[in-house]
Amino acid sequence: MSTLAPIKITGNTRVYAIIADPVAQVRTPEVLNEYFRTRGIDAVLVPIHVAPDGLESVLAGFRHMKNMGGFVVTVPHKTAVARLCDELGPAGRVIGSVNAVRRTADGRFVGDMFDGAGFVTGLRAQGHDPKGLRILLVGAGGAASAIAFALAQAGVAALTISNRTRAKAQAVAAMVKQSFPLAIVQTGEPDPKGYDLVVNATSLGMKPSDPLPIDTERLEPATVVAEIIMKPEVTALLAKAIEKGCVVHHGRHMLDEQVRLMTGFMLASE
Repeated sequence: MSTLAPIKITGNTRVYAIIADPVAQVRTPEVLNEYFRTRGIDAVLVPIHVAPDGLESVLAGFRHMKNMGGFVVTVPHKTAVARLCDELGPAGRVIGSVNAVRRTADGRFVGDMFDGAGFVTGLRAQGHDPKGLRILLVGAGGAASAIAFALAQAGVAALTISNRTRAKAQAVAAMVKQSFPLAIVQTGEPDPKGYDLVVNATSLGMKPSDPLPIDTERLEPATVVAEIIMKPEVTALLAKAIEKGCVVHHGRHMLDEQVRLMTGFMLASE
């Protein structure tokens, strides 16, 4: 049992948020509030459910909250929030989306993207170094773009990007190739056969009624199957992969490895 005191919120407590639509599935409040508590940081992070049509209004309010230090961004707001930031960090500029925003003392927003670095670090922490692997990445949104960039940076042998809208997959592939001209990056179908690692970087799996993002009947036991979804911890995809004898990599590993990166970024102005 922990001997640490519970979080005590006072008038001096720094406020952080995570914005999402929906928001019930996020694990970030649990992870970051524990991070604050164990390090004696007088801060609290709260979940805020924001629909796309209310995003600009909510962020306008954040600018006027003088005790707000920043906010975490997740589905479906990562690209939209990047456009609303006053300044972007290196990954955010290249990818065009953000998942953490620091609010400066004068109400400016500085955003950057840590999904890719967190995902790759999480893979390595679990013994799955992506260097030299053949990888299928499903999805072409903000998180998928960041992961594609980080995987190419990590030196994968080949990366195939699959998305229901082929043009979006092609755009992500072009973005990666611009930064890594020698990387083998292509678009393709969500067929996992022949890959060392398959990554679901879509939101498919958050709801029980969601279709599977890949044809799981084509999975091979030697393939590692990775998720970025936090809840449920075992998605339908991971359950099918386990049935096929695959090693699986849970979505929580990406978040766990991002904590230090995101908090360091958002606390930088403190």
